[in-house]
Amino acid sequence: MREINGSTQIFGILADPIHHVKTPQRINQLFAERQIDGVMVPVHVKPEGLAQAVQGLRTLQNLGGFVVTVPHKTAIVALCDEMTPEARLIGAVNVVRRTADGRLVGGMLDGEGFVSGLRSQGLEPAGRSVYLAGAGGAASAIAFALAGAGVRRLTIANRTADKAQQLIDRIASHFPALSLAVGSEDPAGHELVVNGTSLGLHPGDALPLNVDCLEPQQIVAEIIMQPAETPLLRAAQAKGCRVHFGAPMLSSQIALMAAFMRGATPAEGT
Repeated sequence: MREINGSTQIFGILADPIHHVKTPQRINQLFAERQIDGVMVPVHVKPEGLAQAVQGLRTLQNLGGFVVTVPHKTAIVALCDEMTPEARLIGAVNVVRRTADGRLVGGMLDGEGFVSGLRSQGLEPAGRSVYLAGAGGAASAIAFALAGAGVRRLTIANRTADKAQQLIDRIASHFPALSLAVGSEDPAGHELVVNGTSLGLHPGDALPLNVDCLEPQQIVAEIIMQPAETPLLRAAQAKGCRVHFGAPMLSSQIALMAAFMRGATPAEGT
């Protein structure tokens, strides 16, 4: 990392908990490689303090932007002044750019990052039948990205079935030919099984689906990065499934996040 001085631009990542985040290390590495005078720091913000924290961030004249992760991706929407069309469609934000006058512009890159991460490991989602656990911010982004990638069938399971149905209705309005259904805890009969929830992040978390129903021919994918091997992935491996870790999703987003926060193209990263 380059020397931090009075001209260094500050970036943050907002999360609760914060110990698991890997984004600062990757962003700071990119800044160092590209000789960008910037630094990203983790910012631990509880849900009840999010609005106050964001209001304070607006006033920081040397703040370039911030990444948003669990559990703030949906709540941050109401605190942005503007959103990209993708973020507005999905109803969630995971990266924010602060303009010179203090306005906050939100974007959502989770879906693009997840699909790119699959492809980086030789897993093409097009034509596959997919089971997705979750209907929150990250899951919504992934659902839209999978639909856009050409999956054949998409089943969405959520603890609150109404929320899953609302997400399906939004997807159906943009992808009317896609086969969509609200699912149960049973992921059987799908080629790709995805955990789009935060279950597995904390010790003692419930499993996001019924692992007894997993089948050896399935691919089981995770979005959680720490721990790298979640209870779901361990159960999937025990069933003989191929597993896909959460790290490629982040790796595919790093340049995109850095570019978005700095108002540049991913190739420039500045």
